Amino acid sequence: MRVRKLTLAAMALAAGLSLTACQNDDGADQSAAPPAASTASSSNGGSGSAGSDQEGGTDSADKTPDGTGGSGGTGGTGGTGGTDEDGKAARCRTDELEFTAMDATIDGDTEGTVAVDLKNGGGRECTLTGYAGVDLKTNTGTLSARRTGEQATPVVVKDGENVTFGITYPINDTGGSGVRVTGLVVTPPNETKSVTLDWPGGASLPVSDSAGSPVKVGPMGSAGQGG
Repeated sequence: MRVRKLTLAAMALAAGLSLTACQNDDGADQSAAPPAASTASSSNGGSGSAGSDQEGGTDSADKTPDGTGGSGGTGGTGGTGGTDEDGKAARCRTDELEFTAMDATIDGDTEGTVAVDLKNGGGRECTLTGYAGVDLKTNTGTLSARRTGEQATPVVVKDGENVTFGITYPINDTGGSGVRVTGLVVTPPNETKSVTLDWPGGASLPVSDSAGSPVKVGPMGSAGQGG
């Protein structure tokens, strides 16, 4: 009987140890599995989210500026049209203008005057700002006019209308032949192409030893403006 009790007690102890071991194993599996699954989910989700955000950001950054750039380029071209819509006329080109030079000297004046008329025939309104370039062809070479220094304001010339500027020069009353004028060269403001006209003023200029040109040119509109 003693031996049987000891055997039963030993069996009960063994069973208790076995049950405890099984419970510890299950607890370890359950505690380890959630952190591992959470880490994997966070890593995959985080990487996937970041990757998606980065790709989306890259696509947006790459595509939107390109689209904006293209639109902006077109808009830049359209900006020129916007300038026209704002009423800012482009400058007058030499080929759009008709030039006429006439003697405008009044009896009793101490200086001679030539008026140069620029008529807009370009089919659009345009702007003349500042001074024209003026050169007199003479038998001794080219003589360039100097500016009067008057304030120059932009003049908008409608199609078919004109603007006039004046050239003043000393009258040759010395009795000598002087410097013979053979032609007038005019270059509109901000242009490089010139036109050559007949000189309608006095046939000659007095010879002078003074430095600088005795011929002066006024700004656009300085000799009146007609229609």
